[in-house]
Amino acid sequence: MQVIMMTLMDAETGKEYVIRSIATDDEELNKFLFSLGCYSGEQITVVSRKKKTCVVSIKDSRYCIDSQLAQAICI
Repeated sequence: MQVIMMTLMDAETGKEYVIRSIATDDEELNKFLFSLGCYSGEQITVVSRKKKTCVVSIKDSRYCIDSQLAQAICI
């Protein structure tokens, strides 16, 4: 069975996904995401998407993230 890695930019709006990994070497960014509850194994939902941002739901909270960060979050 082949596992297809997608990013948040590929996610369907309103569907719940599990974060598989975060593709960044930036330690500050990793700490920031962890403080939001955004880490491997956590559930995440894309609530809405605009051209350069998307709104995500993590643990009953909503956050607006830019497309570059959304591209780094693998689901």
